[in-house]
Amino acid sequence: MADSKKMNYKDLSYSELVTKRNELKKSYMDLRFQAITGHVENPMQKRTIRREIARLNTLIHQQDLEKFRAAAAEAIAANN
Repeated sequence: MADSKKMNYKDLSYSELVTKRNELKKSYMDLRFQAITGHVENPMQKRTIRREIARLNTLIHQQDLEKFRAAAAEAIAANN
């Protein structure tokens, strides 16, 4: 199935997620330029990359929220 082809990003650290997202954004931009010039081998690849970027953004946001919640919990504990 398609699920077995998906990369498991949940095991990556925050910096690795950001690096992978930046790489995918660059490849997405390259693919867009190729589409404009008309030399795209697989037009569906554009959708796939866009969805992977969204997955990475979600995981990055979740880790940001975890850090924020931990810092807020420490601040509350320090005030009590």
